[in-house]
Amino acid sequence: MTMDFPPGFLWGAATAAYQVEGAAREDGRTPSIWDTFARTPGRVLGGDTGDTATDHYHRRHQDVGLMAELGLGAYRFSVSWPRVQPTGRGPASRRGLDFYRALADDLLAHGIAPVLTLYHWDLPQELESAGGWPERETAYRFADYAHLVGEALGDRVGLWTTLNEPWCSAFLGYASGVHAPGRTDDEAALRAAHHLNLAHGLAARALRAVLPAGARLTVALNPSAVRARTPSPGDADASRRIDGLSTRIFTEPMLRGTYPADLLADTAAITDWSFVRDGDTDVIKHPLDALGINYYAPSVVSAATDNRPARDADGHGGERSPWPGATGVAFHQPPGKRTAMGWAVDPTGLYDLLMRFTREAPGLPLIVTENGAAYDDKPGADGAVHDPERIAYLHAHLGAVLRALTDGADVRGYFLWSLLDNFEWAYGYSKRFGAVYVDYATQARTPKSSARWYARVIRTGRLSPS
Repeated sequence: MTMDFPPGFLWGAATAAYQVEGAAREDGRTPSIWDTFARTPGRVLGGDTGDTATDHYHRRHQDVGLMAELGLGAYRFSVSWPRVQPTGRGPASRRGLDFYRALADDLLAHGIAPVLTLYHWDLPQELESAGGWPERETAYRFADYAHLVGEALGDRVGLWTTLNEPWCSAFLGYASGVHAPGRTDDEAALRAAHHLNLAHGLAARALRAVLPAGARLTVALNPSAVRARTPSPGDADASRRIDGLSTRIFTEPMLRGTYPADLLADTAAITDWSFVRDGDTDVIKHPLDALGINYYAPSVVSAATDNRPARDADGHGGERSPWPGATGVAFHQPPGKRTAMGWAVDPTGLYDLLMRFTREAPGLPLIVTENGAAYDDKPGADGAVHDPERIAYLHAHLGAVLRALTDGADVRGYFLWSLLDNFEWAYGYSKRFGAVYVDYATQARTPKSSARWYARVIRTGRLSPS
């Protein structure tokens, strides 16, 4: 049956600065950890870098025009920290801020709400050289940066996101090393997780001090929809461990002002958590106006038959595990269809997460800040790009959002990942998540059939039968 979304539902698409902007050495921008990581041989597939990406820095007028053509109500973008504050300290770069001012103005002129993310993984390299996220000082530097951006763009942006997927920053960056900065130190990863939480709280305070009263604050987490492979006690304990490391390590301090006791016990052999100082969790528990949820696929886990460190079934772990303290956990691929990333297509995980946080954070609105899929898209003989698999994926996941709304979840919006094909982190340009196809040789943009489908859903506010 046809189902309608509520009036005022926010329809958007999202990108991240390093993945789309390019202009890596222009207008005073300095290297981020991803510039350094991508330029290190063997780190990124094909030796790809974000030096040019999709050249959004020079093509923002064209890209905003595409957004307007699709009828987007909002565009979620991230600010490049080293473009705005090249050393991670001191005054802001006027040229860097001017780009984001102009972008926001273009969006507003087309009736598109700018939704700003302060941090989508591009830590200034100078701060990483001083220790990075495992060092407490980085959290204070982030708060100063948030203050600068808030002062500059507070008159244009109404919805602010502090961090995007701090799990990836902490555990893929510092434990498994498959993301920048490529370090492999379990204790450093846990320190990084805490200092990212602290950075969130400090930045939220800094933003509240400079933003207009009506501005709203959120954080975009990627909580795991973790499922035990069987009802056995061992598999249930494996699920508990991964839930603690993937989700509760962030949601408990942010929403309740404490770290889970079982997480501290699970990781006691790695660290005593003495880096958590008195008052830290009070800072982290800053009131939010919404909770952002990024979702792609569920995780299926069991007790392992050996004591090898846990590695994700999709390869996130690389040669090292991104799960400190989860020795004895095994990951399994769920049955069924998969995306080009090898991720299971399972919209029930999104429904489960929306209902979980409806129960655990009553009264806090939810936003799906990322959801989408990569497929092997190619132009046909007619030049069009047909991607029926992505349409099916989006239809199923929007259906899950509607089901959650029907069952009482206060979901305010949905952001498709991603607006454009782009630099997909360690996969380089080999994976395409975009609703708009990008020919990287010419930078030509071609909306895929999924973009046209999404535009119809936005225009009607209605999900028709597949």
